[in-house]
Amino acid sequence: MYQRILVANRGEIALRIIRACREMGIETVAIFSEADRGAHYLSLANEAYCVGPPKASESYLRIANVISAAEVGNVQAIHPGYGFLAENAHFNEICRSCNIDFIGPSPEAMAQLGDKDAARKLAKKAGVPVVPGSAGIVESAEEALQFAHEVGFPVLIKAVAGGGGRGMRVAANDLVLKSALQQAQAEAEAAFGNGAVYLEKYIEQPRHVEVQVIADSHGNAVHLWERDCSVQRRHQKLIEESPSTSITHETRIEMCESARRLIQSANYVNAATVEFIVDKDGKYYFIEVNARIQVEHPVTEMVTGIDLIKQQILVAAGEPLPFKQEDIVHRGAAIECRINAEDPKRKFQPSPGRIERLIVPGGFGVRFDSHAHSGYVVPPYYDSMIGKLIVHRPTREEAISTMLRALAEMRVDGIKTTIPLHQEILSHSAFADGRIDTTFVERTFGAD
Repeated sequence: MYQRILVANRGEIALRIIRACREMGIETVAIFSEADRGAHYLSLANEAYCVGPPKASESYLRIANVISAAEVGNVQAIHPGYGFLAENAHFNEICRSCNIDFIGPSPEAMAQLGDKDAARKLAKKAGVPVVPGSAGIVESAEEALQFAHEVGFPVLIKAVAGGGGRGMRVAANDLVLKSALQQAQAEAEAAFGNGAVYLEKYIEQPRHVEVQVIADSHGNAVHLWERDCSVQRRHQKLIEESPSTSITHETRIEMCESARRLIQSANYVNAATVEFIVDKDGKYYFIEVNARIQVEHPVTEMVTGIDLIKQQILVAAGEPLPFKQEDIVHRGAAIECRINAEDPKRKFQPSPGRIERLIVPGGFGVRFDSHAHSGYVVPPYYDSMIGKLIVHRPTREEAISTMLRALAEMRVDGIKTTIPLHQEILSHSAFADGRIDTTFVERTFGAD
């Protein structure tokens, strides 16, 4: 087992990893930018090193600086968390070339599944349903128009690399498709350094359901059931829950097994999330794999009782999974609300600044994962999420009730947050009835 791990991330996920390591008796080395200097969670690591100025491109994304910190800190492994370098196959390769374990999949598996076009081909080979799409990368307007006329409008343009809705456009006719293709390619190039895109048939008002999977180096792979992430704004998730209300029990079993089979066919080791969309008829289609831990992993932890961060570390160290598929029981219902420093009333304008007072809700079945505290200054340079509020109760109805109570208790003075929007969403009859899809927020609350 590792004696020391470097946490190549910041904020909430860095604290989450530090906590897991401390419970396992593993020392941690944290990194920070000048914007995060003095953050409280850094004091919980055994050592902490500055890796650059506030801009992520000059600190958390600067591979040489991160590797230098790992070497000075004398670590045996690096946990990348999510975002930043978590799905960077080149960084993965450099870690291993420096005899530092990367707590994640191999660079080969990461590259294969991180390329959405290659992942689609692998899914087809594994017998996993995929959305009708282009045969490969689409480079010209002529190719795009030919595909659109074959499958019918609307179509979805998607970046081969990256995620989070960047490099993604919907086109409903020839004219829009031509301009949208150029926009998506330019945005993908700027965001990921890779302007390649492909096309899919656009599934209107879909549900977004993903399956948590973990595999070890001994040939074992299991799924840990599904999460429904349909409550989104501009492809950015706001609320996640498990179980999903959009699929039947039979579809659920089939989807989860498809995800497990796909990961195993890729010779993948460690945690992954296989993402699907579900159409109005309840049919599911593979869309992509996230080769890392997800923001919403606590939802799965609550319904299965399995600590995913600890399992990631154990698997990376060569340990076999301590459970089999039949051992993983789904219990109750869990809901997670992402608390972002944004103002929903002003088109989700970021709201950095000092948190004058933070009151965290508690009570039975309530969990809050956050690095923030009273007096903490939210920097303007990174993702706006300041924490995740999670509840777990025996039924979905009880989970909704508990979440509304917890949201009402929570106080974040000094900045604006998305708490009021979460309260509106969870109080809406459509959410209570499970009548939601990825366009629900925009259609219902005008959150453009």
